[in-house]
Amino acid sequence: QVQLVESGGGLVQAGGSLRLSCAASGRTFSSYEMGWFRQAVGKEREFVAAIGWSDTLTYYGESVKGRFTISRDNAKNTVYLQMNSLKVEDTAIYYCAAPSVPYRVYMEADSMLYWGQGTQVTVSS
Repeated sequence: QVQLVESGGGLVQAGGSLRLSCAASGRTFSSYEMGWFRQAVGKEREFVAAIGWSDTLTYYGESVKGRFTISRDNAKNTVYLQMNSLKVEDTAIYYCAAPSVPYRVYMEADSMLYWGQGTQVTVSS
């Protein structure tokens, strides 16, 4: 059974940085895309970033381009989201997600089968 466990959220001032981690278990990690999504209060879940089975394949939502970086360590079965220059509007619960199909990349929440429990990121002004 696939499990995804996020960590690294917290409270940070605007302009600061945080690094989120997502540890995966239950299948061959290196064959699958990993993605990050977020959901703010009263808003729909939003695509943040994705990384393919090859770490040369990275994709970002428009609102985070140039500030966030997604990476993966296949030896540790872990994906990271480095978040720099954080803004108040980045406040949300951040979710790690993965699809059921290997060697494909998706950026839609509906295409993801597995989800972590989420980690809260709060950016204060």
